[in-house]
Amino acid sequence: MKTIMVVDDEKDIRDSLSGVLSDEGYDVVTAGSSEDALRLIEGALPELVLLDIWLPGMDGTEALKHIKALYPLLPVIMISGHANIETAVKTTKLGAYDFIEKPLSLDKVVLTVQHALERKSLIEENRTLRQKELAKYGLVGGSESMQALKRDIERAAPSNGWVLITGENGTGKEYVARNIHLLSNRAAKPFIEVNCAAIPEELIESELFGHEKGAFTSAIAQKKGKFDLADKGTIFLDEIGDMSLKTQAKVLRILQEQTFERVGGVEQIKVDVRVIAATNKDLREQITRGAFREDLFYRLNVIPFHIPPLRERTADIPLFIEHFLKEFTAQTARGVMSVSEEVISLFLQYRWPGNVRELKNLVERLVIMTPGSVIKIDDIPSFMLAGKTASHGETGASNQQIDIFKSSLLKEARRDFEREFILRKLKEFGGNISKTAEAIGIERTHLHRKIRSYGLEV
Repeated sequence: MKTIMVVDDEKDIRDSLSGVLSDEGYDVVTAGSSEDALRLIEGALPELVLLDIWLPGMDGTEALKHIKALYPLLPVIMISGHANIETAVKTTKLGAYDFIEKPLSLDKVVLTVQHALERKSLIEENRTLRQKELAKYGLVGGSESMQALKRDIERAAPSNGWVLITGENGTGKEYVARNIHLLSNRAAKPFIEVNCAAIPEELIESELFGHEKGAFTSAIAQKKGKFDLADKGTIFLDEIGDMSLKTQAKVLRILQEQTFERVGGVEQIKVDVRVIAATNKDLREQITRGAFREDLFYRLNVIPFHIPPLRERTADIPLFIEHFLKEFTAQTARGVMSVSEEVISLFLQYRWPGNVRELKNLVERLVIMTPGSVIKIDDIPSFMLAGKTASHGETGASNQQIDIFKSSLLKEARRDFEREFILRKLKEFGGNISKTAEAIGIERTHLHRKIRSYGLEV
């Protein structure tokens, strides 16, 4: 049962409100002064407070300030028999949910209480979802560079400043973008992601700006674009360095004016979006080559973030291992698993060309494929052992043996890479064999053979 507190110095009003709210199924506590109310709230937090303005001692406006300072999510409905517009505006600015004048309409009180509690429930639900999202996209790492990155995100997130995130593939640029959004004032609004590299040039305008019915042959209905969908929220332009110069010019216009026209339309549509862009390319070098617009770069690069590769923050590797082990053992119901010190040592020496994404994929594979509860050196893909084995060769193996073993490792590494590459491309094209074969430049029948050879599921 939800508890509502009624604060009024008139006993008749306290009794009247207690009666009607009790009939509605609420538990009611009452106080005759602000001081008593604050003491009661400290002991047991109610779901909502009905607070009179004119009270002996501390008045309701001062009590409202105290309540909102200590319990910002607690809804407070102000009541008064000497109200004016100025007072109503003042208390609303201080955080009151609503203002009701005396003599009270009990029906209006009940309705206002219901609406206030519904709003509180939605806020709490959004906060819970936000916490889940923050946990899902949590930034793992205790290295100095990651600690600095987290601090910078906390400082930049509440602003509306546009952000440019740079870093190699697999370093976690999307995670940084998600954290900026979730910690911003736009967290309850949409986060719209656009992979600029994955959208064909002839479709990107329609994807970004939408189109009107009949704009082209297949446009059978109006479609909202990504910028339209991101209104009041955040748009994440991933791999913006792969966007054509033609599209860059159109994106620059919308970034400058916050208005655009749908393809085939004439109406000017105004939006309010925060832009976060990301790239694995050196945009300054791209500008020098004429492949990226300098004015667009400076428009995006208001708040720059750079994510260092995993090989430059090896102190984070054990934390990532622990994090991914928990994640994948929970998903697979494998029970508790651990990694041997020899494997951790190897991981610390490995260069991780695929960065955190490569480490995550490897840990998932090891959780699934390792028969025991401890991941040992024998469970590790052989291509990661190449450097380790070469150094062991100096203690007695012949050069010919080492060369043969290296050749075997190289073949397996190539096979592993090809398998992962084909799998990634199949996912990118939704399992479509013809499109995947065309994209990677091999015959459809040849791709079928490789899929069967690697045991891939389509």
